[in-house]
Amino acid sequence: SIKMDLLHSNGVLIIQHLQRDYRAYQDFLNFMSHVGDPRNIFSIYFPLWFQLNQVVGTKMIWVAVIGDWFNLIFKWILFGHRPYWWVQETMIYPNQSSPCLEQFPITCETGPGSPSGHAMGSSCVWYVMVTAALSYTVRWKDKSAVTLHRLTWSFLWSIFWIIQISVCISRVFIATHFPHQVILGVFAGILVAEAFEHTPAIQTASLRMYIKTNLFLFIFALGFYLVLKLLDIDLLWSVPKAKKWCANPDWINIDTTPFAGLVRNLGALFGLGLGINSEMFITSCKGKNSCKISFRILCIAASLATLQLYNFVKIPTHTEYLFYILSFCKSAAMPLTVVALVPYCVHSLMRTTEKKLN
Repeated sequence: SIKMDLLHSNGVLIIQHLQRDYRAYQDFLNFMSHVGDPRNIFSIYFPLWFQLNQVVGTKMIWVAVIGDWFNLIFKWILFGHRPYWWVQETMIYPNQSSPCLEQFPITCETGPGSPSGHAMGSSCVWYVMVTAALSYTVRWKDKSAVTLHRLTWSFLWSIFWIIQISVCISRVFIATHFPHQVILGVFAGILVAEAFEHTPAIQTASLRMYIKTNLFLFIFALGFYLVLKLLDIDLLWSVPKAKKWCANPDWINIDTTPFAGLVRNLGALFGLGLGINSEMFITSCKGKNSCKISFRILCIAASLATLQLYNFVKIPTHTEYLFYILSFCKSAAMPLTVVALVPYCVHSLMRTTEKKLN
């Protein structure tokens, strides 16, 4: 439509302005784009928070998974273009004088662009972290503590918005999103996170509930895809465009396709459910050692170190279905490691040490 083309063309002008005038901040903006990567939720934020507060850690995974699922459905409904291919195909520029947008190794994502998954994932998870941190200070009653709570509230929400704005600017700078797509992503993420502030049932969910939720999310997404495909609507229309207009074919990654994100998130949710309902979790995280600061610190350090090793596990991409299966298994192993395997090993080590000392 004319209005959408006008919105996109204005967005291109903003991208050109950022790429021209903020060149000196390129490394910082690329870094902030990595900060907003939803995969950091499982490898950095979740291990930290789960060992500090299991309620917050559990909520973080649910928010991230459901938020990313909604992001996928929205992308399929909205059919949002990405700047780096839109400027090559639009007819609004006369005499084929389309603007030149610089691309980067992280530009060429293959899914539709609206809303931004990075902006949505970043906002929903940081919203959970900020509200969790403030929940500790809101209980303070005396006057000086109330003042401190207000200062903490202002400081943490300022940090929240600084991070979200930086992530949004970074995604626009690398020409992978238009400004309206990142703004939509931020507010959609906040809505998802706020919804889970009033959903306490996830804290007591059984393994059966986790499996049912996984099946529902997968069947709904797959069914939605197949129904529209029967109507001759290709929901993977963006993949050929990304491959055609990406400046470097090596920058195209199967990990950015719509179904790759779905499988990754379903694996993470299943791994969380498996871990929380395991005997290892009950023995270690519900035992007497769970209250010790030393136990939590060791679990955080061991979890972060172990999860970094998962980055060295490269999943073969030559067969798409094999990639999805192995991606599911890898994603399930990460929360399972944080929730059950690492705490159980640390618990066993501490118990052995205590026996030797006695």
